[in-house]
Amino acid sequence: MIQQVRTAFPEASVRMVCETLGVSRSWYYEALHRSPRTDDAELVIQIEQIVLAHPGYGYRRVTAELQRRGVPVNHKRVLRLMRQASLVWPVRRSVQTTRRDPSFRGYPNLVRHRRADGPNQIWVADVTYLHFPQGTGFLACILDAWSRRCIGWALSDRLTTDLTEEALASAIAARSPKPGLIHHSDQGVQYANYRYLHCLRAIDAQVSMSAVATPTDNALIESFFSTLKREEVWLKEYQHVADAKAHLHHFLETEYNTERLHSSLGYRPPAEFEQVAR
Repeated sequence: MIQQVRTAFPEASVRMVCETLGVSRSWYYEALHRSPRTDDAELVIQIEQIVLAHPGYGYRRVTAELQRRGVPVNHKRVLRLMRQASLVWPVRRSVQTTRRDPSFRGYPNLVRHRRADGPNQIWVADVTYLHFPQGTGFLACILDAWSRRCIGWALSDRLTTDLTEEALASAIAARSPKPGLIHHSDQGVQYANYRYLHCLRAIDAQVSMSAVATPTDNALIESFFSTLKREEVWLKEYQHVADAKAHLHHFLETEYNTERLHSSLGYRPPAEFEQVAR
């Protein structure tokens, strides 16, 4: 409005403009230097582009991405537009995949009141399921609790110790952790068995486990699996394990680790967060 008045009446004084519009001088000078507002139609186009590139992004991450692109916008406006355009995703419940074997020893929770302040201090591990037209697949993942980066994963059509061992081996190869690392998981047999614990002892890792029937004790990786399902799994129709592996490799190694914004990391991707923090 200010610019329109100044264009129509270039010789008008500040006083005349303020009197014409019925505004104060302070409002005038603030409005004069304010960035032009992106109209709703143009903003919806940009929001749709972001959601298309990152399916499942909520309004806060969309807002952060717009701001990173230099668009001055707040989260309330983005939420309103996403609701109007039906771009807000519903919440779906997760399903338990691992089962405890009482013959295996349980371990105390070492991470409940502990926060990682650097890489390879705390790893969190869990397993989730994937549906195929014929059968079910199981995905084992390990995250670095500090950066939320997925550092190891494995996929199989069988829920066995081999699956979790493969994910652990890939994490160890990628990160070369020093002694003292805390490895946290639930008390499922895939993590509490002797073979898996032997692998942890081989790298001098401390074993930490959630209490029975307390999924919130491993909330970080539960949140990760929720993101994985919303932004990748539920949008695809995997035919079999090999098909799923190809898609998951791209999502985990490229989209999730290097592109997706994480609110807990100041709206940075894990790889960028690790690089900036060093």
